[in-house]
Amino acid sequence: MSVAQKEEIADTKSKGMKNIVEEVIAKAVKKIGGHKENELCKYLPMKTGGYMHHFTLRKMKYKQPQELANIIDRHVIQSERPTIIAPKQRAARGSRKRRDHMNFTRNQLDRMLNIARLAGDKEIMTILSPRKSVATCKRELIQSIRHNKVEQELWNSYAESIAAHQAANDLMASQN
Repeated sequence: MSVAQKEEIADTKSKGMKNIVEEVIAKAVKKIGGHKENELCKYLPMKTGGYMHHFTLRKMKYKQPQELANIIDRHVIQSERPTIIAPKQRAARGSRKRRDHMNFTRNQLDRMLNIARLAGDKEIMTILSPRKSVATCKRELIQSIRHNKVEQELWNSYAESIAAHQAANDLMASQN
């Protein structure tokens, strides 16, 4: 038997199986009083809990037609009164919050900021530095200029607070 003949026999079997699945689905939809095959999903339980998703139904229809026909037959057609399966329990909204962040006390943050200063790590210094208002940053920057001191950290803080202030103003303008 040639490869082409084997493929033709496999195609014939799969077409026959698809016809059987279509008949089973039509019979089941009629039994539940539905209009579309997707309405069957609520009557088909899944191993992981809840009922079958309509994407899964469609995928099984073409990739595992025999198994789908068996599930529909067992839970809808052979059942006297098919029952609707409760949906799968989902996690509550907001329950997927990240729990891997650490909460530091003010004293611990100051110590880490001091370590970052000693190491000369500007990025960590800006992350750990407390956020200041634009007015406070301006005042401290003017004082440092009067004392002839150049503080890069103070300038970065001022630039960040201006950027945050500008972003807040843009957001307010777009909402109006």
